[in-house]
Amino acid sequence: MKLMLFVLSLLFTIQLSGQETQKQTFESPNLKECILKHKKVAILPFIATITYRRPPKNYDEAKNKADEKSMGTSLQNEMFTFLLTKRNNYTVDFQDVDKSNALLKKAGYYDKLEEVTADSIAKVLGVDAIIKCTYSFEKTSSDGGAIAKTILFGPFASKTASGLLVMAIKNAADGELIWRFSKTMDETVFSSPSVLMERMMRKVSRNFPYEKP
Repeated sequence: MKLMLFVLSLLFTIQLSGQETQKQTFESPNLKECILKHKKVAILPFIATITYRRPPKNYDEAKNKADEKSMGTSLQNEMFTFLLTKRNNYTVDFQDVDKSNALLKKAGYYDKLEEVTADSIAKVLGVDAIIKCTYSFEKTSSDGGAIAKTILFGPFASKTASGLLVMAIKNAADGELIWRFSKTMDETVFSSPSVLMERMMRKVSRNFPYEKP
């Protein structure tokens, strides 16, 4: 029995590790030239989507939309906090997200980020570039079921969702995409926005163009 539990736990570990290795990075030929001119960068609210492999019995679409909006703002704040605490590691400063959001709302862009060009957004914010992120994930297991698996098979069995992070940097002058990073992420029943962002940024940091040499 112990051997069987060990094998099952190992299989969960291998499966999760394999999923977490999928990533892609794009760099524009003009990337280095552009970032040398950048001084101030804004982080936009994340565009978050939540779907379910099997919608729960009490699923409420309006509440789901509200949860997506809340998650988008939480992840934006957590990214800003992470970058701020390590600001000496970067070649640029990051605009306070409260200021960014206030300016976006004043311009009527806050709820239309997918409908407005990057250069128009950057002009309103007064920055040299914007970081635009999407985070979409599919709930694959209930929290209760994940906790039960964790008790039986260990922490690697607590996966509740499979997600995809896409992080893009767009140049303010022309709105062009100069850098893009995508990575599959696994969320567990014990995840929080701060923990999730810590994991995200650790994976991004090796490729982040504003990282000092």
